[in-house]
Amino acid sequence: MNSAAFAFHTLMPDMILDALESVGLRVDSGLTALNSYENRVYQFMDEDRKRYVAKFYRPERWLPEQIQEEHDFSLTLSETEIPVVAPLVINNQTLHYHQGYMFAVFPSMGGRQYEVDNLDHLEWVARFLGRIHLVGRQRPFVARPTMGLDEYLYQPRRVLEESSLVPASVKPLLLPVLDELIQAVEQHWHTDWALSRLHGDCHPGNILWRDGPMFVDLDDARNGPVVQDIWMLLQGDRSEQLMQLDLFVESYSEFADFDQRELALIEPLRCMRMVYYLAWVVRRWEDPAFPKSFPWIADNDFWQAQPSLFTEQAKLLQLPPLQLMPMY
Repeated sequence: MNSAAFAFHTLMPDMILDALESVGLRVDSGLTALNSYENRVYQFMDEDRKRYVAKFYRPERWLPEQIQEEHDFSLTLSETEIPVVAPLVINNQTLHYHQGYMFAVFPSMGGRQYEVDNLDHLEWVARFLGRIHLVGRQRPFVARPTMGLDEYLYQPRRVLEESSLVPASVKPLLLPVLDELIQAVEQHWHTDWALSRLHGDCHPGNILWRDGPMFVDLDDARNGPVVQDIWMLLQGDRSEQLMQLDLFVESYSEFADFDQRELALIEPLRCMRMVYYLAWVVRRWEDPAFPKSFPWIADNDFWQAQPSLFTEQAKLLQLPPLQLMPMY
């Protein structure tokens, strides 16, 4: 049975309680499911009235050594006083096992939403991302992947071609346009960047605000160009993004060098995320949480609209990349 089909159908409340008890945590109240599609995440309070979050990892998605690398990276960042929510070390380990599931326990951290239009917030985040990448460049992940076209374009393309969720009547138009988008990305993608361990999914929803930024959910951590952790934080039209970028890099550069050649990767990375996201939903469709949360993926009109979106994204690749303001 594949991982999408297996999903979490045996992860019942009693099993979750047993898993937590196996590491010495007895749930007193709560066990509230938090918003997470890839894994299953629950908040609870123990007998000492301390709040925790338990994450049960999707079976077969990551190998144990890949999850451990993420945990070790988070712990290293936390030890250097970078605000990252790292897993708790319980019985000398962070990764635990129960009835075929791998899980970890984290402190429950409240906070406000990161304000995407707040330039002070942006500057704070930039400084800490500079520190994260300074640590990330010390050595690469060994078990976790490195960003590339195969994972983000070629494999998703095959998923979409083979999926019955994509209407057969749409595929003759969708796939050729997707191939053109992939070819355009190939022309603009380069690997002339310094390898760094990344957060990997540093969008505003993965930043809490607690008298400063708090980075959460390093589940997609991998090697790649540092601009991957930057581009999703730029908001608005091109002129607004240019202004934000100048502020960001100025603050980022207080702790780490930024290679401006990576700015040419922003639109290729946007294309890659766009295609990967579609295939991700398709891959997970057998998980009952996905049809409930993404009903539009089974809508014929949705798929008919995708070729024009791919075409528009390909046009953006032809524009000059964002550039920092010249220094005088």
